[in-house]
Amino acid sequence: MKPKILTTLPTYTAPAFLADLVAGITVAMVAIPLSLAIAIASGADPGTGLVTAIIAGFLISALGGSRVQIGGPTGAFIVVVYGVIQDYGYDGLVLATLMAGLILLGAGALRAGSLIAWIPEPVINGFTIGIAIIIAASQVKDLLGLEAEAVPADFIDKVAALWAVRDTANLAALLLGAGTIAVIVVLRRLFPRLPGLIVAVALASAAVALFALPVDTIGARFGALPSSLPMPALPDVTWGRVVELLPSAFVIAFLAGVESLLSALVADRMFGGSHRPNAEVIAQGAANLGSALFGGLPATGAIARTATNVRAGGRTPVAGLVHAMTVLAVMMAAAPLAGYLAMPALAGLLMLTAWNMSEPHKWRGYLSGRRSDIALLILTLVLTVVADLTVAIGVGVAVGLAVRLRRRGLPPADWHTPER
Repeated sequence: MKPKILTTLPTYTAPAFLADLVAGITVAMVAIPLSLAIAIASGADPGTGLVTAIIAGFLISALGGSRVQIGGPTGAFIVVVYGVIQDYGYDGLVLATLMAGLILLGAGALRAGSLIAWIPEPVINGFTIGIAIIIAASQVKDLLGLEAEAVPADFIDKVAALWAVRDTANLAALLLGAGTIAVIVVLRRLFPRLPGLIVAVALASAAVALFALPVDTIGARFGALPSSLPMPALPDVTWGRVVELLPSAFVIAFLAGVESLLSALVADRMFGGSHRPNAEVIAQGAANLGSALFGGLPATGAIARTATNVRAGGRTPVAGLVHAMTVLAVMMAAAPLAGYLAMPALAGLLMLTAWNMSEPHKWRGYLSGRRSDIALLILTLVLTVVADLTVAIGVGVAVGLAVRLRRRGLPPADWHTPER
């Protein structure tokens, strides 16, 4: 369970630091708009996204079992975070995140990192696509500039509410959001090393300021962003609240553990590395504890940011530390500028994030698999969208493990009807 940074530092060199420095700054430019957008979509203050990227990002890199993992708030948490805030308030979310951190620390100490192999892949794929659908639905209001006072959290009610105000769509908002998506896609193809996310969002936001376009900005909706980290503080802890929030804490811990280990696996394949799963789980626990103490959001290893780090040349956890410190520096120096970021641009960014999360290039492979796998994927997807993640994960894992046992061809039990 030894952190990777302790393995890499004894042989660390100046050229390696230069490569990590460039990669860390590059990833920070990607992480800043994403962190803001994810916080807003989660129903939280945008500044909490930056706090999470700084605190959790630093701890995941300092304590993690991957050389290149980049941590912070991710789209996978939007659904559960939004629900917890709606039901228990932001202080309830902080307590649930704190509890999730403790659960992950315990799981890491018990060497539970290898248990990811027991989670059926169709379950992971199903709830990932389901989360992507919910994220996309949550961004329709800002992408189209719809005028709706309050949008329900429930997916079906949300769709109905958005449809009811369809006549209030704002063409300027739609063009900005669509333009942001187009610029990101073009820059990724032509200049893959360029931080296209922040360039696209900055261009769209500059257009709003220069031409006085009638669309919302972060500053108009949320006010000024913080220019420093808050002081650490504990949430209100009572036994009743702990019991009440325990299911949400387990879901947060599950998502953090699974997504971080999947991200580490993807990173290993990209550069031929090998991560330490139990150290990674412990790092996620420490990161969520730290994020909660500073009033941040749940955090995990972020696949998109980790892949950006690898492509930018990052090869040790130092790149992740640089990423966190760069986000902090930008927060302290340029917080007022973030107020000008246009909401339709951030909505377009999250729409593209949701599309990428769903991994459309794999859909054909899913549909050509076993019928039981297809059914399990669809079951998990539908439950994620129309019920909630707790139900979807619980039912999906239970059904998936039952299917796996059935495939092993176990002989029927020697059982007879008892005499009465």
